[in-house]
Amino acid sequence: MTEPLGERVWAWLHETFPERQIYIRSDGRVQFFTFGPSLQATIAGLSLIFLGWVAFATVNVVFKDRIIAAKDHRYQEMQSAYESRVSDLQTSYDELNGALVSAEDRFKETADELETKQNTIIKFINRKGQIDQTLQTLASGGAPQAQTAGSIVLGNAPPTSGYTDSDSDFQPNETVSPAPPRAAPRIRSMRASFLDLGGAVGRISGFLFGSAGHVSDSPAPAILMQHPALRAIAFETDRVKQIGVSEAELLTGTEQRLSERVGGLQNIIRRTGISPEQYERKFGEAEGVGGPEIPLQSVQIEGIADESFKNAYLSASAVLEQMNSIMASLRHVPLTTPVHGLGFNRTSGFGPRVDPFTGRYSFHPGLDFAGPYGAPVAATAAGTVVWAGPRGGYGNLVEVDHGYGIHTRYGHLSLVMVRPGARVSQGTIIGKLGSTGRSTGPHVHYEVWYENTVRNPGNFIEAGHHVLE
Repeated sequence: MTEPLGERVWAWLHETFPERQIYIRSDGRVQFFTFGPSLQATIAGLSLIFLGWVAFATVNVVFKDRIIAAKDHRYQEMQSAYESRVSDLQTSYDELNGALVSAEDRFKETADELETKQNTIIKFINRKGQIDQTLQTLASGGAPQAQTAGSIVLGNAPPTSGYTDSDSDFQPNETVSPAPPRAAPRIRSMRASFLDLGGAVGRISGFLFGSAGHVSDSPAPAILMQHPALRAIAFETDRVKQIGVSEAELLTGTEQRLSERVGGLQNIIRRTGISPEQYERKFGEAEGVGGPEIPLQSVQIEGIADESFKNAYLSASAVLEQMNSIMASLRHVPLTTPVHGLGFNRTSGFGPRVDPFTGRYSFHPGLDFAGPYGAPVAATAAGTVVWAGPRGGYGNLVEVDHGYGIHTRYGHLSLVMVRPGARVSQGTIIGKLGSTGRSTGPHVHYEVWYENTVRNPGNFIEAGHHVLE
């Protein structure tokens, strides 16, 4: 195939450029030059190249401005594309940096809220522990202590670290504020959220943290979520949130147990024969309480944005406060016996009996506890002495006003160790057991009065056995 092709090319070359001769005559002499096909083809090719270069140069000269303008335009387009790319990269960096800052702030906010929740729970548990300690002290009955004659001692006073009736020792660190009439309350100034700034950062923050605002359809947030740092922070934030959820459940369970305890304390008062609702209302009126009624739902706690935790904490605190109020009122209810130990016997009950002196049926308004002559007799609850001395058939009598309509009387004492006006606590020794007045032997006659009506002391003593149940 090569030889015929070469031959055809060679034949075409000879046909197109046949051999030519140029004759030159000068001074009678004739000279000629022979141009073969190859030389002619070479000259023709060089001529075409020269003419092409001349045409190209001519076009460049003629259309120089247009060519330069086209190059400038192309350069500007390339520069614009480059600047746009750099701008996109800078925007992506800013968005990523903003998302990281927002994620870190969100994590810190969540961690701070968790710390506040834990501190709140610790204070709540400490407060509950103080109330439980007071409950145990109340249930112990306050054992009598030896006193010198004529002394006035407030025996078995609660420890200074315990709860007082007014609960003045407890000052929570959390600032709790009611809501204004028509606005959702906030206790402190909240920092501006990224969602309020608009733009890409707000869209990214909304995508990452599930805000209530509109989430952009732009793929940028999805791309940014592939960043390892963002994924790690989002994971840790969710993990910390789950811990906060379990704390809310813990408080809810605590509230239920406290409600059961409150019901138990109210049942103790009911066992005495006193209506707990009436007694609590009387206690509140006597202590002087009041203020505007603000629903718990309209209260915010500084540092805590979790509504479920806030509601659980406030509800549990309300029940704990109710329990504390009942405990404070129970301190004025006589739930124990005036004498303690194995050497004492109950010799006469409350109600109808055969009178030991006349032999006729009569009503006995209290309980009699017989024991060793001179044994200590103690107050059965906190109160103020309103009578201390001889009083008819009672002999030497001490009467204590416990407040809220409750009085107790201790009769037939051999020695009175308090004076009217003295403040006594549960377990304070008020006298010595004796047989003064209308008595057949050493014993203490013990009465309980409520709203000027004598009550069965056995009901109060029996109710005291259920304080820790």
